[in-house]
Parts: sequence; structure tokens; C-alpha cells
Amino acid sequence: MTFKVAAIQMCSGMDVARNVETLEALVRDAAAQGAIYVQTPEMTGSLQRNRKALFAAIRPEESDLVAFAASKLARDLNIHLHIGSTAIDLGDGKVANRALVYRPDGQKITHYDKIHMFDVDLDNGESWRESATYQPGSEARVLDLPFAKLGLAICYDVRFPHLFRMQALAGAEILTAPAAFTRQTGEAHWSILQRARAIENGAYMISATQAGVHEDGRETYGHSIIVDPWGKVLAEAGGTGEAVVMAEIDIAAVAAARGKIPNLKNSRDFSLT
Repeated sequence: MTFKVAAIQMCSGMDVARNVETLEALVRDAAAQGAIYVQTPEMTGSLQRNRKALFAAIRPEESDLVAFAASKLARDLNIHLHIGSTAIDLGDGKVANRALVYRPDGQKITHYDKIHMFDVDLDNGESWRESATYQPGSEARVLDLPFAKLGLAICYDVRFPHLFRMQALAGAEILTAPAAFTRQTGEAHWSILQRARAIENGAYMISATQAGVHEDGRETYGHSIIVDPWGKVLAEAGGTGEAVVMAEIDIAAVAAARGKIPNLKNSRDFSLT
């Protein structure tokens, strides 16, 4: 089975309503080009590093502007829409970095809360403590969609290969890691991590990203990407600005890659001494 997919590249600011307008325009563009599955980046709704301002802008999922718009878009366009993530107010001072997936009737299929928190100290004084604001998730997700089995992950999760291996062993044919990768880490690692997760699991990898200099001062790497199960880059955006990245997916390529190199089957238990 072959079908078209799209990864939406954004440069989200701090105004949720304005970001939703951009989301709607780009998703409609992707659907007009024939995509039946469309993915948006991490923090689609707002990129905001100030904790107080973030809490002032976000809402619970049932009243979230991104969730409302995504449901309507999926229904209007007859697509599966995957919001890579948006900040969701959980109450009691807790926030989820949450992915949302909608089916063509506008109903939510599931959500996924980012498991691994981006707590790092980089060169040139760049430091992040995602765990200071966000509550990590504890459950991985594989969805059985009409066209493929889809594994959900977000950004920093891509550095934890066991998550993707578990999804592949559960039957996932498409893996995902929508992101807001920093420019510094993206330049060093983005492409190789995307291709590695695809190659080692014999699966497609689709990752929509944030790109450019944002209102809160951070700079993200961009390069939204779609990789096939053999590690070939099918489509990739540039490093700045909005974009719609499209590719034709052939699910038979997953079985072909896993047949040539059956490492999922060949894996063995072992002890470390």
C-alpha cells in the first residue's frame, strides 16, 4: 500500500492563536497535495521558556486551542492529523508535553506524553531543564491506523533507542520524533539519529520540526525529515522557516528491509559480566 504523508515545519512563537492560524494553513496545504497523514512539530501551540507566561497561555486538553483546531481540521480534510506535541495544563502546577492524534472523523485516537525530559548542559552556556516545568510520561504508544502501525515519540526521546525498538517489536512500521531540536544539537546529531532509528528498526521515520529563531530567544534546527526503512532520506526541509515536507510511503518497504536484515528477529538475550 502506498500513500502520501507530510511533515509540517513551523517557527512557533508565544501567541497560541497565531500559531494555530499557521498550523491550519500548513495542514490544509499538505492535505491539498494529497497527504492522508500529517504531522506537526513539538510544541506546535507555543514555544515559551518563561514558566509564568507559559502557565498563563496554556489550557487543559478539553479547552486547548490546538486540540480544538486539530480535531476540526482532521474532520474537514478527511486526514489523520498528528499534533507532534503541545503544552497541556494538567492542573496542580503540572504540564504535559503531549502529542495528540486525530482520525478523519475528528475524534482523538490517543495522546502520548513525552517520556524523556531534556535536562542538558551544552557548550557556550546553553542549558535546559525541561523537568522543571513538564511532568514526564510513563507509557509508550503504538497506534494501529488503517494504513500502518505508528509509534509515537517526541524530540529528546530519539536518543533512547530502546523506546523505538519496543515499538518496532510491537509491529510499528512508522516511527516518529517531532521535535524542537536546538540548533547546536541538531547540527551535530539530528540527521544521523533519524536515519539510525529508521535503519536499526527497518521502519519509516517521520519527524516534523520547529525551525529558526523564536520569540522567546531560542533557535531551533529545523530540517523536518522523512526517512525510509533502508535509511534513505526521502524528503527534508531547510533550517529556517515554515515548510511542508511530503513523501510517498510504501509500507511493503518495511517488510523488505526487515527481510534483508532481520535484526529484530536475530536479537538475543545476553548477560553482562
